[in-house]
Amino acid sequence: MTAHSKATVPADIRHLPAAERSGHIGVVHLGLGAFHRAHQAVYLERFRQHSGDPQWGICSANLRSNHALVDQLRATDGRYHVAEYTDSSRVLVREVGTIEEVLFTGQDDSGIWGRDLDQLLHRLAHPDTRIVTLTVTEKGYFLNPADGALLTEHALIRHDMTHPEQPRTAPGLLVAALAARRAAGVAPFAVLSCDNMPANGERAQGAVVRLAAQTDPELAQWIEQQVAFPSSMVDRIVPAMTAADFERLSSLRLDDPSAVIGEAFAQWVIEDRFPAGRPQWESVGVEMVPDVAPFETMKLRMLNGSHSLLAYLGALHGVETVYDAVCQPGFRALLRHYMGAEAAPTLDVPAGVDLTHYCEDLLQRFANDSLQHRLHQIAMDGSQKLPQRWLYGALEQLAAGRSIRATALGVAAWMRYTRGTDLQGQPFAISDPMAETLQDLHRTHQDGPSLVRAFLALEAVVPPALARQEVFRAAVQQAFQDLETQSLDELLAAFL
Repeated sequence: MTAHSKATVPADIRHLPAAERSGHIGVVHLGLGAFHRAHQAVYLERFRQHSGDPQWGICSANLRSNHALVDQLRATDGRYHVAEYTDSSRVLVREVGTIEEVLFTGQDDSGIWGRDLDQLLHRLAHPDTRIVTLTVTEKGYFLNPADGALLTEHALIRHDMTHPEQPRTAPGLLVAALAARRAAGVAPFAVLSCDNMPANGERAQGAVVRLAAQTDPELAQWIEQQVAFPSSMVDRIVPAMTAADFERLSSLRLDDPSAVIGEAFAQWVIEDRFPAGRPQWESVGVEMVPDVAPFETMKLRMLNGSHSLLAYLGALHGVETVYDAVCQPGFRALLRHYMGAEAAPTLDVPAGVDLTHYCEDLLQRFANDSLQHRLHQIAMDGSQKLPQRWLYGALEQLAAGRSIRATALGVAAWMRYTRGTDLQGQPFAISDPMAETLQDLHRTHQDGPSLVRAFLALEAVVPPALARQEVFRAAVQQAFQDLETQSLDELLAAFL
């Protein structure tokens, strides 16, 4: 099954220029990817245009290997475009200029680390920096997804423990910067996680405090007591850019190698704890709340959990995109069952939210024909994502004697996906920090029951309390067998 045909040029195209550069930086962002450029930077661009407040420009740093993006953005003084599609017929092309500085601290093509490290550490330590935001994905915190323990044996964490003055990870950068501010008597910045994790502020704090404790227990105590780590929930579908996307943008007369495409919908909910000050985000639609947990859990289990169901089950059957999947009645029925019967009952629903409407709104967003959101992109890093998207919810469902049918099918599909071939035998690359471990299990365990038992014994992924549940094991085992013996239509027929 192939992705839907390329969208035609929209009938309704609007262009919005960026505000003037201010030269002031109040926010440092770690993780210069497409989502940051289409979400947090857009909100700050909108705020600057709305308020005229010049103090909240951004310094964005790429911590990994893509120095080409940094060089592209430097060539345009940090300016780039976001194409916000309502559907294939309506698009707003927004120029963003709120990124005032772009840095690279990852590994370049010659294997050398930290090209702009000193500059980034100086920026983080500067008194004008009052907020540090993060989009480094779940694996960028170097925490065990099941219990939150710091992965002290990871090579990058070992490096930051032995060379704290030359950090290579986001937690290491934060520890080094906070140590410098403490030594200079400068008040700490707030650390705002924008990654898809429950209690992402607590997890950010846990990673930073635990890393600091490895070398300086007093610093760790100071960070725990003095530094604010508010949580946030972010929502906007921003697929990875492809050659076809850039070709589509060229039809809009937009030649920008740093451009990104996303949906028109955007949401940001932030826990309001910023001792050093913050932008008046609420003036541009950000929800500032005392507790973000209900919003986080709702989005993770409803939207992200549904995305993962489509990703693993769809990719195994040759479906390429979210749009291709939700055009099929069987997939829509699967998602309605999952969201209504397996995710919604586990939620503490935020005030004013109707989950039935939320479900239907998500299905409508998934059916946006302008987004070619590849299922293999969503499938990345499943070992880090499954606990918060499915597994803790499954524990609650089982405790209440409720259905886990769709969740079990999703878990089985993830297990089968990590073999690295679809059900027709076509190979694909597995992108997961535990890929080697997962594929070793496939080599060692040839029969389905043995493989399922081995996967469920992975305490770094599966909560032991869930792995001990015979009902769960049996449901996943049956789903795994069904995957190997039934067609996609037969699997989905049970949900129609």
